[in-house]
Amino acid sequence: MKLPTPRLPASLGRQFGLFWGGQTVSNVGDRITVFVVPTVMIFVLHASALEVGVVAMAQYLGIPLLGPVAGVLVDRWDKRWTMLTCDLVRLVAVAAMPLAYWWGVLSTPLLFVCVAAVSGATIFFNVGYLIAVPATVAEPHLVRAYSRLEGSGSVAEVAGPSIAAGLYSALGVAALVVDAASYLVSAMCFRYMRPWGERTVAAGSVWSRLTVGFRLNWADPVLRRVVVAAVTLNSGGPIFVTVLPILAYRGLRLSVGVFGAAMSIAAAGALVGAVVAPRLSDRFGTGRTMAWSLLLHCLVGLGVLAAPTLPSGPVIAVTMASYGFFMSCINVCSAPTRQSRMTAQNQGVMHAAFRTATWGVIPLAALVGGLAVTLLTGPLGILDAARVVMAGGTLLAAFSFLPAAGIQPLLDETKRQRAAEGTEPALAESTP
Repeated sequence: MKLPTPRLPASLGRQFGLFWGGQTVSNVGDRITVFVVPTVMIFVLHASALEVGVVAMAQYLGIPLLGPVAGVLVDRWDKRWTMLTCDLVRLVAVAAMPLAYWWGVLSTPLLFVCVAAVSGATIFFNVGYLIAVPATVAEPHLVRAYSRLEGSGSVAEVAGPSIAAGLYSALGVAALVVDAASYLVSAMCFRYMRPWGERTVAAGSVWSRLTVGFRLNWADPVLRRVVVAAVTLNSGGPIFVTVLPILAYRGLRLSVGVFGAAMSIAAAGALVGAVVAPRLSDRFGTGRTMAWSLLLHCLVGLGVLAAPTLPSGPVIAVTMASYGFFMSCINVCSAPTRQSRMTAQNQGVMHAAFRTATWGVIPLAALVGGLAVTLLTGPLGILDAARVVMAGGTLLAAFSFLPAAGIQPLLDETKRQRAAEGTEPALAESTP
């Protein structure tokens, strides 16, 4: 019997292909840095749990500081060139870390500055990122586009930790050069895209535009619930993620290679989630899929408590695979849901306000994670301190299900109203 020939996914166009390709390469580099920085802190700088938490905080520090104004400025700038410039800034900041090591001046404060610089550039980049997708893909294909982006991000998460562990074993801190090079690839992809995302002329002062983004996110009942759910998730989730390498390296005594392999296996779950999420969304509804994914994403994190009673490497791999699966479902469903409620004129400030409100709590959560482990290590020991803090963080994040549970009825009501009126939602700069 002749087996059917597998069909390749339909192309979404050259513009999206360049964007997708650049982000895929950059995502692999990002995974290397996310893995290598805490590893360097623990094994090279012998940093404390609090210092690890402080540098983790720097990854998101730019959000509350730059997030509000980023949306206003990006709206007034050329989005494509803004994203290209952000890639170059991040290239320099990442490259500075191995250079500092070779010159003998690498330290926790310097890592904090470099990571904070990457964070600041990423704030501006991410505002343009969310505008880039509807600017390069037609509205009916948005879920497919986000699914591919989430899928490639998940592939990067699968390959990234193993690549990072191998590179770190072979090159040490110099492994960060690979991430620096990945930003150059991303910048070149933007360079060769056709122009898109030209400056938007918006009436009103900078302050008035700042307040518009927050007001519109809160005024819309769907966006308001997404904001509250995301704030709750990001109040607990970063505690869990920040403490994970401390648990692995110091509590469970895993080697860099074993932890890298476990995280790569774990990231396979995120890849499966990115592939399956559109089907779940079609079957159960975008809002319902997102709500239940939020709850399950948090509850499966409790699986880390099975270590070291069960083999630690497999426990982390299975737990984080489930954790990543549901995180991918959340991401694939969240972006189109928010996109459908935004107008073209206010897209930049609405995205920036959303990121500021929902990601602004992450620096504090990361700091709390490192500080809590430091305070509990004395009475409990490093292993139990890390386990207690991670369990508390993921249980706190589980309350994100409550506001998200009401999203699907609102989406259904909007769909019925549009069907009755014969209208379709407007989307910014949607081109085939």
